[in-house]
Amino acid sequence: NEGNEYFREKDYRRAVIAYSEALKKNCEDPELNAVLHTNRGAAQFYLGNYRSALNDAIQAKKLKPTHLKAIIRGALCHMELKNFSEAIAWCEEGLRIDSKEKKLVEMRAKADKLKVNIKAVQPDFSTRWQGRAVLGIDLLCERNIRLVLEPSNEEGEISDGLAELSIDGFHSDNVTGAKVHLDADGNLNWPVLFLYPEHEQTDFIAAFHENSRFIDHLMVMFAELPPWDLERKYLPSNIELYFEDEERAEMYKLNPEHTLLQVLQHQRYFVKAGTPTVLAFVKHSPFSKKYFSGKKVHRL
Repeated sequence: NEGNEYFREKDYRRAVIAYSEALKKNCEDPELNAVLHTNRGAAQFYLGNYRSALNDAIQAKKLKPTHLKAIIRGALCHMELKNFSEAIAWCEEGLRIDSKEKKLVEMRAKADKLKVNIKAVQPDFSTRWQGRAVLGIDLLCERNIRLVLEPSNEEGEISDGLAELSIDGFHSDNVTGAKVHLDADGNLNWPVLFLYPEHEQTDFIAAFHENSRFIDHLMVMFAELPPWDLERKYLPSNIELYFEDEERAEMYKLNPEHTLLQVLQHQRYFVKAGTPTVLAFVKHSPFSKKYFSGKKVHRL
Protein backbone atom coordinates (compact mmCIF):
# COMPACT_ATOMS: atom_id res chain seq x y z
CA ASN A 1 0.00 0.00 0.00
CA GLU A 2 2.88 2.36 0.80
CA GLY A 3 4.43 1.59 -2.60
CA ASN A 4 1.11 2.23 -4.32
CA GLU A 5 0.79 5.58 -2.57
CA TYR A 6 4.28 6.65 -3.67
CA PHE A 7 3.46 5.45 -7.19
CA ARG A 8 0.29 7.60 -7.30
CA GLU A 9 2.41 10.56 -6.19
CA LYS A 10 4.87 9.73 -9.02
CA ASP A 11 7.64 9.27 -6.44
CA TYR A 12 8.88 6.21 -8.28
CA ARG A 13 12.18 5.84 -6.41
CA ARG A 14 10.41 5.52 -3.05
CA ALA A 15 7.87 3.22 -4.67
CA VAL A 16 10.68 0.89 -5.80
CA ILE A 17 12.11 0.83 -2.27
CA ALA A 18 8.70 0.13 -0.73
CA TYR A 19 7.90 -2.74 -3.10
CA SER A 20 11.41 -4.14 -2.50
CA GLU A 21 10.84 -4.09 1.26
CA ALA A 22 7.59 -5.97 0.73
CA LEU A 23 9.33 -8.62 -1.37
CA LYS A 24 11.93 -9.10 1.37
CA LYS A 25 9.14 -10.39 3.63
CA ASN A 26 9.18 -13.60 1.54
CA CYS A 27 5.40 -13.93 1.49
CA GLU A 28 4.32 -17.38 0.32
CA ASP A 29 1.46 -16.01 -1.78
CA PRO A 30 2.68 -16.21 -5.42
CA GLU A 31 -0.19 -13.98 -6.57
CA LEU A 32 0.86 -11.16 -4.24
CA ASN A 33 4.54 -11.56 -5.12
CA ALA A 34 3.65 -11.38 -8.82
CA VAL A 35 1.81 -8.10 -8.17
CA LEU A 36 4.74 -6.71 -6.18
CA HIS A 37 7.20 -7.54 -8.97
CA THR A 38 4.86 -6.08 -11.57
CA ASN A 39 4.35 -2.87 -9.59
CA ARG A 40 8.06 -2.47 -8.89
CA GLY A 41 8.73 -3.08 -12.58
CA ALA A 42 6.28 -0.31 -13.48
CA ALA A 43 8.07 2.10 -11.12
CA GLN A 44 11.47 1.11 -12.53
CA PHE A 45 10.08 1.63 -16.04
CA TYR A 46 9.06 5.21 -15.27
CA LEU A 47 12.53 5.84 -13.83
CA GLY A 48 13.97 4.72 -17.16
CA ASN A 49 15.54 1.59 -15.63
CA TYR A 50 14.29 -0.70 -18.39
CA ARG A 51 16.53 -3.66 -17.64
CA SER A 52 15.49 -3.73 -13.99
CA ALA A 53 11.86 -3.35 -15.04
CA LEU A 54 12.25 -6.27 -17.45
CA ASN A 55 13.77 -8.46 -14.72
CA ASP A 56 10.72 -7.76 -12.54
CA ALA A 57 8.36 -8.61 -15.40
CA ILE A 58 10.21 -11.91 -15.92
CA GLN A 59 9.93 -12.75 -12.21
CA ALA A 60 6.22 -11.85 -12.15
CA LYS A 61 5.57 -14.01 -15.20
CA LYS A 62 7.33 -16.95 -13.58
CA LEU A 63 5.10 -16.61 -10.52
CA LYS A 64 1.93 -16.15 -12.57
CA PRO A 65 2.31 -17.04 -16.28
CA THR A 66 -1.09 -15.54 -17.14
CA HIS A 67 -0.39 -12.17 -15.47
CA LEU A 68 -1.21 -9.91 -18.42
CA LYS A 69 0.09 -6.69 -16.81
CA ALA A 70 3.52 -8.27 -16.35
CA ILE A 71 3.56 -9.47 -19.95
CA ILE A 72 2.60 -6.03 -21.26
CA ARG A 73 5.31 -4.43 -19.09
CA GLY A 74 7.91 -6.90 -20.31
CA ALA A 75 6.98 -6.22 -23.93
CA LEU A 76 7.22 -2.47 -23.33
CA CYS A 77 10.69 -2.90 -21.82
CA HIS A 78 11.86 -4.86 -24.85
CA MET A 79 10.48 -2.10 -27.08
CA GLU A 80 12.44 0.55 -25.18
CA LEU A 81 15.59 -1.59 -25.39
CA LYS A 82 14.98 -2.10 -29.13
CA ASN A 83 14.75 -5.88 -28.68
CA PHE A 84 11.94 -6.06 -31.23
CA SER A 85 12.00 -9.83 -31.75
CA GLU A 86 11.67 -10.38 -27.99
CA ALA A 87 8.91 -7.75 -27.81
CA ILE A 88 7.00 -9.64 -30.50
CA ALA A 89 7.39 -12.92 -28.58
CA TRP A 90 6.04 -11.34 -25.38
CA CYS A 91 3.13 -9.78 -27.29
CA GLU A 92 2.24 -13.12 -28.86
CA GLU A 93 2.37 -14.77 -25.44
CA GLY A 94 -0.03 -12.15 -24.08
CA LEU A 95 -2.34 -12.39 -27.08
CA ARG A 96 -2.70 -16.12 -26.47
CA ILE A 97 -4.22 -15.15 -23.12
CA ASP A 98 -6.33 -12.28 -24.47
CA SER A 99 -6.42 -12.01 -28.26
CA LYS A 100 -8.18 -8.61 -28.10
CA GLU A 101 -5.81 -6.83 -25.70
CA LYS A 102 -5.44 -3.49 -27.51
CA LYS A 103 -2.00 -2.56 -26.12
CA LEU A 104 -0.50 -5.87 -27.23
CA VAL A 105 -2.12 -5.76 -30.67
CA GLU A 106 -0.76 -2.25 -31.29
CA MET A 107 2.66 -3.04 -29.84
CA ARG A 108 2.93 -6.23 -31.91
CA ALA A 109 2.29 -4.25 -35.11
CA LYS A 110 4.76 -1.52 -34.11
CA ALA A 111 7.46 -4.05 -33.23
CA ASP A 112 6.97 -5.81 -36.57
CA LYS A 113 7.39 -2.53 -38.43
CA LEU A 114 10.45 -1.45 -36.44
CA LYS A 115 12.06 -4.87 -36.82
CA VAL A 116 11.80 -4.55 -40.59
CA ASN A 117 13.24 -1.03 -40.48
CA ILE A 118 16.00 -1.80 -37.97
CA LYS A 119 18.62 -1.56 -40.71
CA ALA A 120 18.25 2.18 -40.90
CA VAL A 121 19.79 4.40 -43.51
CA GLN A 122 23.08 6.10 -42.70
CA PRO A 123 22.92 9.52 -41.03
CA ASP A 124 22.46 12.45 -43.38
CA PHE A 125 25.66 14.49 -43.11
CA SER A 126 24.01 17.61 -44.42
CA THR A 127 24.11 21.21 -43.27
CA ARG A 128 20.88 20.49 -41.41
CA TRP A 129 22.63 17.84 -39.28
CA GLN A 130 25.69 20.01 -38.78
CA GLY A 131 23.60 22.90 -37.50
CA ARG A 132 21.86 20.67 -34.99
CA ALA A 133 25.18 19.17 -33.96
CA VAL A 134 26.68 22.55 -33.15
CA LEU A 135 23.69 23.46 -31.00
CA GLY A 136 23.94 20.11 -29.20
CA ILE A 137 27.65 20.55 -28.56
CA ASP A 138 27.02 24.05 -27.21
CA LEU A 139 24.87 22.54 -24.46
CA LEU A 140 27.83 20.42 -23.40
CA CYS A 141 30.33 23.25 -23.69
CA GLU A 142 28.23 25.35 -21.32
CA ARG A 143 28.51 22.54 -18.78
CA ASN A 144 32.22 21.85 -19.42
CA ILE A 145 31.46 18.28 -20.51
CA ARG A 146 33.93 16.61 -22.87
CA LEU A 147 32.98 14.11 -25.59
CA VAL A 148 35.15 11.57 -27.38
CA LEU A 149 34.16 11.67 -31.06
CA GLU A 150 35.59 9.56 -33.87
CA PRO A 151 35.76 10.87 -37.47
CA SER A 152 32.99 9.42 -39.60
CA ASN A 153 34.73 9.72 -42.97
CA GLU A 154 38.05 10.58 -44.52
CA GLU A 155 37.28 14.27 -44.79
CA GLY A 156 36.53 14.39 -41.08
CA GLU A 157 34.06 17.23 -41.57
CA ILE A 158 31.62 15.78 -39.07
CA SER A 159 31.81 12.79 -36.77
CA ASP A 160 29.27 10.02 -36.20
CA GLY A 161 28.90 11.22 -32.64
CA LEU A 162 28.15 14.76 -33.74
CA ALA A 163 25.70 13.58 -36.36
CA GLU A 164 23.76 11.79 -33.63
CA LEU A 165 23.38 14.94 -31.53
CA SER A 166 20.17 16.82 -32.12
CA ILE A 167 18.82 19.87 -30.38
CA ASP A 168 15.20 18.80 -30.84
CA GLY A 169 15.40 16.06 -28.25
CA PHE A 170 19.22 16.41 -28.02
CA HIS A 171 20.22 12.82 -28.32
CA SER A 172 23.06 10.47 -28.90
CA ASP A 173 21.88 6.91 -29.43
CA ASN A 174 23.73 4.11 -27.71
CA VAL A 175 23.34 0.39 -28.28
CA THR A 176 20.09 0.24 -26.31
CA GLY A 177 18.51 3.15 -28.13
CA ALA A 178 18.28 5.35 -25.03
CA LYS A 179 18.80 9.05 -25.72
CA VAL A 180 20.32 11.97 -23.91
CA HIS A 181 17.54 14.51 -23.67
CA LEU A 182 16.66 17.91 -22.29
CA ASP A 183 13.73 18.01 -19.89
CA ALA A 184 11.21 20.83 -19.55
CA ASP A 185 13.44 22.57 -16.98
CA GLY A 186 16.46 22.64 -19.28
CA ASN A 187 18.31 19.80 -17.52
CA LEU A 188 20.03 16.94 -19.31
CA ASN A 189 19.07 13.32 -18.64
CA TRP A 190 21.72 10.80 -19.69
CA PRO A 191 21.80 7.08 -20.38
CA VAL A 192 24.39 5.74 -17.91
CA LEU A 193 26.08 2.35 -17.94
CA PHE A 194 27.28 0.65 -14.73
CA LEU A 195 29.92 -2.07 -15.18
CA TYR A 196 30.66 -4.79 -12.60
CA PRO A 197 34.02 -6.22 -13.73
CA GLU A 198 34.14 -8.91 -11.04
CA HIS A 199 30.97 -10.56 -12.32
CA GLU A 200 31.04 -9.35 -15.95
CA GLN A 201 27.59 -7.84 -15.41
CA THR A 202 26.09 -4.47 -16.33
CA ASP A 203 23.25 -2.19 -15.28
CA PHE A 204 21.77 0.45 -17.51
CA ILE A 205 19.90 3.58 -16.42
CA ALA A 206 18.15 5.10 -19.41
CA ALA A 207 17.48 8.53 -17.88
CA PHE A 208 19.95 9.62 -15.17
CA HIS A 209 19.14 13.27 -14.30
CA GLU A 210 22.33 15.32 -14.33
CA ASN A 211 21.60 16.70 -10.85
CA SER A 212 20.84 13.28 -9.32
CA ARG A 213 23.39 11.78 -6.94
CA PHE A 214 24.93 8.38 -7.56
CA ILE A 215 23.99 7.18 -4.06
CA ASP A 216 20.31 7.78 -4.82
CA HIS A 217 20.47 5.46 -7.81
CA LEU A 218 22.48 2.85 -5.89
CA MET A 219 19.80 2.81 -3.18
CA VAL A 220 17.17 1.98 -5.81
CA MET A 221 19.30 -0.41 -7.88
CA PHE A 222 20.37 -2.44 -4.87
CA ALA A 223 17.23 -2.24 -2.79
CA GLU A 224 17.20 -5.95 -3.56
CA LEU A 225 20.40 -7.89 -4.18
CA PRO A 226 20.92 -8.95 -7.82
CA PRO A 227 20.71 -12.69 -8.57
CA TRP A 228 24.38 -12.83 -9.58
CA ASP A 229 25.53 -11.51 -6.18
CA LEU A 230 25.65 -14.92 -4.53
CA GLU A 231 27.87 -13.67 -1.70
CA ARG A 232 25.45 -10.80 -0.95
CA LYS A 233 28.21 -8.19 -1.05
CA TYR A 234 26.68 -5.52 -3.29
CA LEU A 235 25.04 -3.27 -0.72
CA PRO A 236 24.84 0.48 -1.44
CA SER A 237 27.15 1.22 1.50
CA ASN A 238 29.64 -1.40 0.33
CA ILE A 239 30.00 -0.28 -3.29
CA GLU A 240 32.75 1.95 -4.67
CA LEU A 241 32.42 3.69 -8.02
CA TYR A 242 35.25 4.65 -10.38
CA PHE A 243 35.86 5.95 -13.86
CA GLU A 244 38.95 5.23 -15.92
CA ASP A 245 41.18 7.72 -17.68
CA GLU A 246 42.26 5.43 -20.52
CA GLU A 247 44.73 7.91 -21.98
CA ARG A 248 46.76 7.98 -18.77
CA ALA A 249 45.77 4.49 -17.56
CA GLU A 250 44.62 5.98 -14.24
CA MET A 251 41.49 5.48 -12.14
CA TYR A 252 39.33 8.06 -10.36
CA LYS A 253 37.25 7.11 -7.33
CA LEU A 254 33.87 8.88 -7.27
CA ASN A 255 32.17 10.34 -4.24
CA PRO A 256 28.71 8.68 -4.28
CA GLU A 257 27.26 11.91 -2.86
CA HIS A 258 28.28 13.69 -6.07
CA THR A 259 25.80 14.30 -8.87
CA LEU A 260 26.27 12.98 -12.37
CA LEU A 261 26.99 16.51 -13.61
CA GLN A 262 29.77 16.96 -11.04
CA VAL A 263 31.45 13.80 -12.33
CA LEU A 264 30.96 14.65 -16.00
CA GLN A 265 32.56 18.06 -15.39
CA HIS A 266 35.77 16.51 -14.11
CA GLN A 267 38.64 17.53 -16.38
CA ARG A 268 39.65 13.91 -17.02
CA TYR A 269 36.16 12.53 -17.69
CA PHE A 270 35.34 11.93 -21.35
CA VAL A 271 31.91 10.76 -22.49
CA LYS A 272 32.15 8.06 -25.15
CA ALA A 273 29.38 7.15 -27.59
CA GLY A 274 26.99 9.48 -25.78
CA THR A 275 26.89 7.19 -22.72
CA PRO A 276 28.69 7.96 -19.44
CA THR A 277 30.15 4.80 -17.89
CA VAL A 278 31.21 3.99 -14.32
CA LEU A 279 32.77 0.87 -12.81
CA ALA A 280 31.47 -0.60 -9.54
CA PHE A 281 33.51 -2.66 -7.06
CA VAL A 282 33.00 -4.07 -3.57
CA LYS A 283 35.12 -2.29 -0.96
CA HIS A 284 38.33 -4.12 -0.01
CA SER A 285 37.38 -7.21 -2.01
CA PRO A 286 40.22 -9.48 -3.23
CA PHE A 287 39.10 -8.80 -6.81
CA SER A 288 39.29 -5.00 -6.45
CA LYS A 289 42.70 -5.19 -4.77
CA LYS A 290 43.98 -7.25 -7.67
CA TYR A 291 42.26 -5.00 -10.24
CA PHE A 292 43.83 -1.82 -8.84
CA SER A 293 47.26 -3.37 -8.26
CA GLY A 294 49.85 -1.22 -9.98
CA LYS A 295 47.30 1.41 -11.06
CA LYS A 296 47.31 5.00 -9.95
CA VAL A 297 44.03 5.91 -8.23
CA HIS A 298 42.78 9.47 -7.63
CA ARG A 299 39.93 10.52 -5.37
CA LEU A 300 37.37 13.09 -6.45
